[in-house]
Amino acid sequence: MGLVLAVWLAAWGLNIVLSGTAGAAKRFVVPAIFGITLLVLWQMSVRLFDVSSVILPAPSDIWVTIRGSGAVLWADFVQTVVKGALSGYVIGAGLAVLAAIAVDRSQFLQRGLLPVGNFIAALPIVGTAPIFVMWFGFGWQSKAAVVVAMVFFPVLVNTVAGLKDTDAMQRDLMRTYAASYWQSLFKLRLPAALPFIFNGLKVSTTLALIGAIVAEFFGSPIVGMGFRIKTSFGTLELAMVWAEIAVAAVAGSGFYGLVTLAEKQLTFWHPSQRANR
Repeated sequence: MGLVLAVWLAAWGLNIVLSGTAGAAKRFVVPAIFGITLLVLWQMSVRLFDVSSVILPAPSDIWVTIRGSGAVLWADFVQTVVKGALSGYVIGAGLAVLAAIAVDRSQFLQRGLLPVGNFIAALPIVGTAPIFVMWFGFGWQSKAAVVVAMVFFPVLVNTVAGLKDTDAMQRDLMRTYAASYWQSLFKLRLPAALPFIFNGLKVSTTLALIGAIVAEFFGSPIVGMGFRIKTSFGTLELAMVWAEIAVAAVAGSGFYGLVTLAEKQLTFWHPSQRANR
């Protein structure tokens, strides 16, 4: 126990020193040291206290499983992330932006669609996922449908809020230039709404992956992260369960990072982005 505490305190002290620096050390090295420290402490705790692999496998055992099951993990990644989560994410986000523009044009939709969307977003995934599986089959299409339902409302709400963000003076200036609604939309309001839209997109990255994985618990072909987690847990192959969790975590982090990178490139003019440069 003393050795574990000593490693933790040493890593903590190093991070405190590095966090006071600027540049790459603060942005990348500090979180890297923190993550590596957690893995080292995990490994040490499992070995020192002789924890059963059924309760908690060591990171080294998980890594061995990842290296030995690369083909299986890749097939599960393609089925869940690429086919289910990514396709549903793109469809759901695209429909949400189009719906937000329609809501912006219509008071009827603003009063009718937003409450319905809020109601759908409040539905539990464990209740809707089996229904979508029955409707769309056991393939990736039903998982994509679940993701569409989960992604749609966060992006819709943020886009509607973003379209309202421009002030009256900016809109009056566009009218002074005799700009039509669509010219004002594409040249002023949509660009101004991008920070709001990206907020919804970033939140939806995790929702998309969670939705696709959970939907596979209720029916899928013999491939997919959710299917593998369920069957491996049933046979007490906890190292495979953690391997799938690790792949999902890396995929989700990478997905979020890509959306964040796109946000920085497209909203470089926004004060929040200039402050981070």
